[in-house]
Order: sequence, then structure tokens, then C-alpha cells
Amino acid sequence: MKKLSYYLFLMLAFSQAQAQKDFQGMAVYESKTQAPKLEGMRNGNRDITPEMQKTMEDRMKQMLEKTFILNFDKTASIYKEEEKLDAPGQQNGGMRIMMNSFMGGGGTFYKDVKAKSYTVDKEFMGKEFLVVDSLPKLNWKLETETKLIGGYNCYKATAVKEASKSDFRNFRPKNNDDKKDDKKDDPKKTSGETKTNFEDNFEIPKEIVITAWYTPEIPVNQGPENYWGLPGLILEVNDGKTVILCSKIVLNAKEKAVIKAPSKGKVISQKDYDETVIKKMEEFREMNRGRNGGGPGPVMIRR
Repeated sequence: MKKLSYYLFLMLAFSQAQAQKDFQGMAVYESKTQAPKLEGMRNGNRDITPEMQKTMEDRMKQMLEKTFILNFDKTASIYKEEEKLDAPGQQNGGMRIMMNSFMGGGGTFYKDVKAKSYTVDKEFMGKEFLVVDSLPKLNWKLETETKLIGGYNCYKATAVKEASKSDFRNFRPKNNDDKKDDKKDDPKKTSGETKTNFEDNFEIPKEIVITAWYTPEIPVNQGPENYWGLPGLILEVNDGKTVILCSKIVLNAKEKAVIKAPSKGKVISQKDYDETVIKKMEEFREMNRGRNGGGPGPVMIRR
């Protein structure tokens, strides 16, 4: 009898270990980023009507609303955008490619929380990069506030992180006081012929506050994008500009996803990639100087 109980115990332990090993889940996330107001593009440019400005803002808003799929197991995950086709009559392909370039491109984001590293393939200005680096460690502050997301009990956590200068989503509109200070510093902007650039109306903060909601009911150290480090799957992230919200979860589906790091592209660190993007953005801005109403380029204003 003792031998039988012992064997049953071993079988139970083995089956539990196998279940842990085979555990896998899939989560669908809806990402929405507030589209910037393009008032700075129209000021002094008669060619851009209010209707044209609204159309551009609406198209940008659509491109900043995306769906992502997170496939995860106990130690690793892949996070990838779900591709969408343009509706009949829409021609957003070229603009989407440009926007994706300035937002780091699509690609697959692979996280290994055991090794505390990540790999992501990015496309920028027609070149393919493979960013390999250590996962950013956020000092999460666990709160007592709770709420339900998709039937799961979630707990609130907050953290402060450095804002990436290579991510278009981190641009914030300048307040009026900042714009006045800029004009005081630059006498050319106070009289005569002045230039209004995209950067005159927007800035990137040094730090941003992250609010996350995680559920201990799914005890995996995973989340969307490069978010991790909480005692449960992260179902919602809000950085004040972008909200990423989980809309669907499937655990232990019959068909298992292949969770492995991408391998295509020039290997580069996150720091070097950011510097490459910033340099290209500055070159792009300089190239557009002198154009009238050329988007991020300057617009001549006569007073």
C-alpha cells in the first residue's frame, strides 16, 4: 500500500511538472496612442485647410490604434502586431510605412525573463536591425487598488521610466509657457519672418509615469512590449499617452505557438539603435528645412 501511494505521488508530481513545462498562453492587446494635434503644420500655411488637417489627424489616429498578440510561457514570450489591411478606397500604406519607421517598425519582440534579456527585429528607413539588450528593470510600486479586466482580478502598480527619444509615441505637446520661453530665447521667432517647426510644438519628457494592472491569477512574469517584473501577467499599461489593454486571453490552447527570438537583421544594442534613429530624424528634419508646409519641416510665417 505504501509503495502504491509512493508511485501515485511520483506520477502526480511528474504530471504537474509536465503541465508547468507545457504551459502556454495567448493574450490579445489593443494599443491606442493619442494622436497629436497638427496645428503647428497649418499656422501660416494657406495650402493646408482645416479639413485637410482634420483628415491627416484622423488617419494618424487610425494608424496609432493597433492590435498585438502576446504568446507566452513561464519564462519567455513573443509580442507581435496583428497586421491589418487598408479598407477599400484608403491609401495609407505609404504613410503607415513612414510612421512605423519613426516608431521603430513592427517586428517581433522576444522577452526571456529568466535571462533578463530581449531581442526585437526592427525596420527603420529601409534597413533591418536586430536589437539585443538587457530587459529594463523598473522599480514597481505595488498598490492596493484593484479592478476587473476580462474577468480577472487585477492589482495596480506604478513606476517611472526614462522616455525613449527614438519612439514617436513619447512626443508630448508643449504648453503655452514653454512656447513663450522658446520665443524669448530665439529673437528670430518674435518678429519678422519666423519658422514654425514640428519640434516647436512638441517635446519629449525625460521621464514618464507608467501605470500597470496585473493579475496574480496568471502567475507569469510577462506583459506587452518590454513590460515585465510583476507577480502576474500585465493586462493593462498606461503611460499617459498610450494605453495598452488586454481584450482576450487563451490558456493552454491545443495549438502551441513557437516562442523563439528573431534572428534577422544587423545586431545592435538599444542605445546604438536609438542614436541611429535620432541621427536620421535630425537629418530628415534638416532636409525638410525650407519647405513650405512640409509636415515636420518648417513653415514660413510672415508678420
